[in-house]
Amino acid sequence: MTPNDRLDQLSRDLLATPYVDLKDVQKSVIDLIAAEAPTGLNQALLADDRSFWDRLADKVAAIGGSWAFIGGFCAALLLWIGLNVGLRPFHLSFDPYPFIFLNLILSTVAAIQAPVIMMSQNRQATKDRLNAEHDYVVNLRAELEIMRLHGKLDALREQEMVEILRGNTEALDILKAQVAKMTEDRG
Repeated sequence: MTPNDRLDQLSRDLLATPYVDLKDVQKSVIDLIAAEAPTGLNQALLADDRSFWDRLADKVAAIGGSWAFIGGFCAALLLWIGLNVGLRPFHLSFDPYPFIFLNLILSTVAAIQAPVIMMSQNRQATKDRLNAEHDYVVNLRAELEIMRLHGKLDALREQEMVEILRGNTEALDILKAQVAKMTEDRG
């Protein structure tokens, strides 16, 4: 049996589909089962191929999405407003009420922070998709391996039942022979 025939037989036994008709993920599972190799971690999940800017975006998203950032930002706003209100009587305020410069800074931070966080979320969504695909491969392989084990157990059970039946038939034949002999001896 060639390796291709074995793959085709496995796919027909486990998935009731010819190997050539399987999806790529299913083919990879059948390949792993045929090779009897462990399902390794997805290399795309292990590799950190992010650029400097990607790592920076992830750090900005991690910091910008934390309570520490919100607390620090609120403290900075209160300090800004407090300084400008407190320095106003001395005509030293650098951004008097209605705090136009503060509004410009807040708008700029929001305009820059939002796309940076979106970039990080998009990258995380891609990673989550790869994780989900890896989980699917592991789960499908486990399910197929369990099906194979059930098949092997059923075959063993059937073989055992045939042996028991053969033994019972032999014992019954022996008993019949003994009964016939006893009947003949009496008769």
